[in-house]
Amino acid sequence: MRKLTPLALAFCLSSAFAAERGEVRISAAADVPALCDQAIAKLNAEVAAIEKLPLSQANVANVLAPWSKSSGDLVEFWWGGGLIANVHPDEKLRQAEESCDLKISSETNRILQSSALYARFKAVKPADAIDAETLKAVLAEFEDKGVNLPPAKRKQAAGLFKRLDKLQQDFARNVRENKQKLAFSAAQLKGVSAEVLAGFKRDDKGNYLVGFDYPEYIPVMETAESGETRRQMQYAYQRRGGAKNLAILHEVVQIRKQLATLMGYPSYAAWATRNNMVGKPEVVLDFLAKVKDQVTEVEKRELAELLADKIAFTGDAKSKLERWDQMFYERRLQKAKFQVDQDAVRAQFPSAPTVEWMMAVTSRLYDVEFRANARLPVWHEDVKGYDVFDKASGQYLSSFYMDLYPRDGKYKHAAAFTVRQASTLAGTTPVSALVTNFNRKGFDQDELETLYHEFGHIMHGVLSRTRYALNAGTNTKRDFVEAPSQMFEEWARNPASLALWNEVCPSCQPIDMKLVEKMNAARQFGQGTKYARQWLYAAYDMALAGPIPQKPLTLWQKMEAATPLGYVKGTEFPGAFGHIVGGYAAGYYGYMWSEVLALDMRSAFKGNVMDPSVGMRFRKTVLENGSQIPEMDLVRQFLGREPNSDAFFREITGQNGAGGKQ
Repeated sequence: MRKLTPLALAFCLSSAFAAERGEVRISAAADVPALCDQAIAKLNAEVAAIEKLPLSQANVANVLAPWSKSSGDLVEFWWGGGLIANVHPDEKLRQAEESCDLKISSETNRILQSSALYARFKAVKPADAIDAETLKAVLAEFEDKGVNLPPAKRKQAAGLFKRLDKLQQDFARNVRENKQKLAFSAAQLKGVSAEVLAGFKRDDKGNYLVGFDYPEYIPVMETAESGETRRQMQYAYQRRGGAKNLAILHEVVQIRKQLATLMGYPSYAAWATRNNMVGKPEVVLDFLAKVKDQVTEVEKRELAELLADKIAFTGDAKSKLERWDQMFYERRLQKAKFQVDQDAVRAQFPSAPTVEWMMAVTSRLYDVEFRANARLPVWHEDVKGYDVFDKASGQYLSSFYMDLYPRDGKYKHAAAFTVRQASTLAGTTPVSALVTNFNRKGFDQDELETLYHEFGHIMHGVLSRTRYALNAGTNTKRDFVEAPSQMFEEWARNPASLALWNEVCPSCQPIDMKLVEKMNAARQFGQGTKYARQWLYAAYDMALAGPIPQKPLTLWQKMEAATPLGYVKGTEFPGAFGHIVGGYAAGYYGYMWSEVLALDMRSAFKGNVMDPSVGMRFRKTVLENGSQIPEMDLVRQFLGREPNSDAFFREITGQNGAGGKQ
């Protein structure tokens, strides 16, 4: 999942910016600069008003409440623009929104260094535990920006934050707008289905042109019989960020080290993890060591099976398993060992009925109703808008958008974008957008789980009922935010949820439960290689954020070279590793840390994932509370006990019948 830059504050905007119900702001490119300036002017006026409050008069009602209300207002303008910058077909509008994003980010960074504002928050006495938790988070945001630094160092930090914002934006754009295509002949693509080939554009020589969007890249890597074709494809894919992004990442690492030093911490990892669930990097490193210990032998066994299949397929007893072989032979093994054909899975789960089924499952589990709303403005004809209602009361709760298929200039992965945050105090309802790059024909096994995963994020956002916008939805600690979405992946493959399929689409091919059983068996193979790779990503992230800054590519070459499949000379994976340039820096471990909680919370359903009483308890306890109650307290309340990691370690070694994924 991608979360836009966290914001501690934002102030009131004029009514012109306020959207009705679930509308997303879609402005003309020429109008964005003026709207942006208006937002900033209003922001500064509100800041000045709070700064003038006598310290003795500072309280929840005149500091925290209006701050949170105004935060939600600006988030809607700012993060809504961030969504448009990632999805709109108009390049000029994307550029205008990116420019606005930098201006607002710079202004909010400056405001978060205001000693006068900080003092007002320090003077506020919380009325209850929710106020106290919110104040704690707000004060931490000020401190993160260097409010307690001497003036000269504060100014230095402001300059570093401004540069960092620009670098993060440039890095993401370089990946998102890469339009490179590789040309292959029909012979070079032997094994790729005629249906997939028909979707490729062709050059004047008749060659097929293959890009990096998932519906193009993955079928080639999984089904092209030519190892050379797969090598070329993966080589280009791993270089899609280019030399520019490697240079950006190098500078980002240096800046983060400088910021950590300014703030008085030995490393960026120490600074970044101090407010997470783990508290310090040593806890992360200990956790990663346990993961590594558990998956190493499993990975070796799985790779040995893949090598044996390669030898059988090629007839070459001296064959060596290469990194570009892994997806191809995993798919072959799924067919041979588990009788799972992903083309058959895709035929079983056509796009529109699958989305409808997922909504029916979610509706029954959380007692909500989804209604398509054609009146909501959309940025592309593929996009659909929905309103969410509480079934019992009929009350409107929220809205969300679905933008499921790839196109040029669009965000290249799968993510849930927050557009508006919930606040019961301010009376605001949440809005989110699901942005993915799925195959239009239907969902294979991985895509099905990804769909449920991202929809889990959407539900975390749109079912939020927090007092303050500051705590709403996915605005949680980085190493918790994935837990609700990872837990929800189980509903993509469980017989109890699949039983609703025929109710939703009686004209569709009935669910073949034998196929589902085979799918669930097949997913256990590859857990060792998957989690070994997750370990590598997380360990690399932590090393890059360590006490001594290192060259990103050199460090990656060293760490990947130590893995069983080694480093492929010339590849530049860090140049496209957007997580660690964005919000997951010194936080990629959070995917696995969250999964510990996700799999444990799933156990509360006691084998009946469609139990509406447990679903409602999860909605009320976890989803509605965001971070207004400490995340671990929410988990304890839901489970009725202390959480444990038993299910997670069974999962990563292939011993579970089901489990989550990134």
